[in-house]
Order: sequence, then C-alpha cells, then structure tokens
Amino acid sequence: MTRGKVERDKAVSAQYEDFPYPPRNPEDERDRLITGSPSHLDELNHYIFAGKRDFSKPFRALVAGGGTGDALIMLAQQLADRGQAGHVTYLDMSKASRAVAEARADVRGLSNIEFHTGSLLDLPAMDLEPFDYIDCCGVLHHLESPEDGLTALEAVLSDDGGMGLMVYATLGRTGVYHAQKALQMLVGDDPQKKQVPLAKTFIKDLPSTNWLTRNPFVGDHKMGNDAPFFDLLLHPRDKSYLVPELDDLLSDANLSLVSFLEPVKYDPTVFLKDKELIKRARKLSNLDRASLAENITGSLKTHLFYVRKTQQETAIAKIGPEMIPILKEGNPAETLASAFRGKKKFTITFDSEKIEFDLPDRISEIVALCDGQLSLGEIQKKLGLNWEGMRSAFAPIFKLLNGWNILWLKKQLQK
Repeated sequence: MTRGKVERDKAVSAQYEDFPYPPRNPEDERDRLITGSPSHLDELNHYIFAGKRDFSKPFRALVAGGGTGDALIMLAQQLADRGQAGHVTYLDMSKASRAVAEARADVRGLSNIEFHTGSLLDLPAMDLEPFDYIDCCGVLHHLESPEDGLTALEAVLSDDGGMGLMVYATLGRTGVYHAQKALQMLVGDDPQKKQVPLAKTFIKDLPSTNWLTRNPFVGDHKMGNDAPFFDLLLHPRDKSYLVPELDDLLSDANLSLVSFLEPVKYDPTVFLKDKELIKRARKLSNLDRASLAENITGSLKTHLFYVRKTQQETAIAKIGPEMIPILKEGNPAETLASAFRGKKKFTITFDSEKIEFDLPDRISEIVALCDGQLSLGEIQKKLGLNWEGMRSAFAPIFKLLNGWNILWLKKQLQK
C-alpha cells in the first residue's frame, strides 16, 4: 500500500486528533512539573547563550509542534518563576493536543503563553517577531520534507538565538520500521482507531527472531496506551537519522550543531577499551567521533541537540570565576557528593550498558559546594585555592558531569 503526499498529510493530522501525544492528564499539573531535555532554561542558557542570559529580561520562545505541552509547560513555568518578561508561543496543527496543553496551562495559572493552531511550515508567513529560542521535538521527522520544516524554523529565529531539537535516531529504532511496513500491509487501509486492536495482536504474536522483539531500547508499544503505540508503529510518516545525515539536514537550513545531549553518549572513547583504538578515535573530527559512537553503541533511538545559525559562533558557557555551577534537578549537591566520597571510580548505566568512569580528585568536596548560588570564584575562596588551582581542579569535574548532562554553568548576575 502506497499513500500520496496529500493522503499522508491527512493521515498525520487525523492521528493527532484521534491520539493526542504524549498522553497527559492536566490535573497532574497540580502535583508535578515535567522537565527534560532540550529546553530546560539552565541547560539552554549554558549551550546557546554562554550562560549569560538574564531571563528576567524579555525573552521570546516558540514551541513548534507543541503536542500536549511538555516543553511548553516547562518553559512557561520556568520563565514565570524568573519574572514577568518571558513569553512562550505554542504552535501545533492538532486541536485535540492544543486543548490538553491549554488545560495544563490553566491548572498552573500560566498567563505567559500564546496559542496558535497550524503547521510550522506556515511560520514565515505568520508575521511573528523573531524568537530567541525555538523548541521543536519529535516533529521534523514526521514532515514530508524535514528540510522545509527546518528552513521555516530558521526563518523566525533571531540571529543570536538557538534551537533545541529532537529527531529519531536510526540504530536504536532497529525493528520499528520493519514492523511499520508489516502493519501498513495488514491494517493500513483501516480507519486509524480500528488499526490499533489488530496491530496489538500482531505485535504480541511476533516471533522471538523479530528485530522489534529483540530491541530492548524501544518500549512505547508496551505502555498500554494507544497514543504511544500508534505513534511508534502505525504513524503514517516518520524518518530517522544517522549523525552524518543529521549534519546534512542542518547544513541545508544554514544551521550548525552546538552539542548533542548527553554529550558523553557521543564520545566513542567512553565505549572503547583498547588504547590504540582510543588514540585513533581522538584524532577524528567532532562529527566523525559522534558518528563512531552511535555505531559502537547501537542504542540511540533519538538525537537531542542544540543548534545555532551557521554564521554565529558557538556560545557554550566556559569556566570562569563569575560562573555559577548548576546541578540538574534530582541531583542534590550533598547527595551527589556523598555518592562520590571515598571513590576513585563511578559506574553509570547507559541503555543497560554499565560504563565505569574515573573520578577526578576533590570531586566530592567541590560538588558539595555546587548549591546553585555560589560562583566558582566564591567556591575557590572556600577551598583556599588561587584561580589557576581552582580551574585545574574543577575542569575535569565539569567535563565528567557536563558529559552526563547534570552540570551546567550560568553567569552570576549583578545584584
């Protein structure tokens, strides 16, 4: 069964009316805030604005293809917590998804959001002011032309701004496209809501030799909810990317990669054991190292990353006495320091693979002082070090924890 572009466009639109994604209950906003990557304010500040952005000053963000609102609510709430100057624009073609996002915002009492229904391809004609930041996650790979979608986003991005993007990664989705093709042949002509029961039966009865059955990294079809099941296995149109293909996509839209998340997953030397192979890997370009890493691990099912316009220099925050180290939520300074205390090595599990890391000297002592308030200069004084001593001690700690994406930097603002 082969569908034309117009039919696929209609099918994609119908999917998100029938199955708003991801499934969310607005009442849950009373008890929790979903945070993640990209688009956490401290994270995007670190990667796009050199840690120097003051979010109490005017800041315009766009969530393009906002779905039921995870990135929207995170951005709007974090901006509201820092003042009244931040504003978020939501755009999605699904009225059903927008209704969920609006309800979530209402529960939180957020008033810094402007809602639009439509396609991100229409952005250049919508007469909107340029945005300082754009979030577009899980959208481009569902367009007929992801290149046109990214070009439309670039057209409404301010020259000194950046984007947080997510697209599917090919290797970690091994088996997904085989199952999609089989289901298109078996149930693709049925109305979308009627496809799900038979598709679930099909998946349940797959042999152990099937690549989807053997893939431990994909699990949306096991969640019991129809929306993620449909999105994974019955979606009318999706595409995945290898790192070199992603670089081509960005280049065509006049955009350049700033950083993947988590950075350590794109470092092949983390996964190699042999010293000669590690030496050879270190000689590769940044892009080739990332490509090598994804081919070694085989587990990446999405690529999350930040980009800026090609003519702009990258603006990742750098170590300096005026910078404040910020630990990601869920990693309290003292708890993390205690986990490191007295140890020379520390094991992290990435996609079921245990990786052992060497711990830098004084990591426990320094991490305990990373309370989100003290600058590196102030920590330096508490440790009785000169600045060069502080930089030398902190640099390997920062490289390790930033690689895990749990430590960022922001500039100490003038009081």
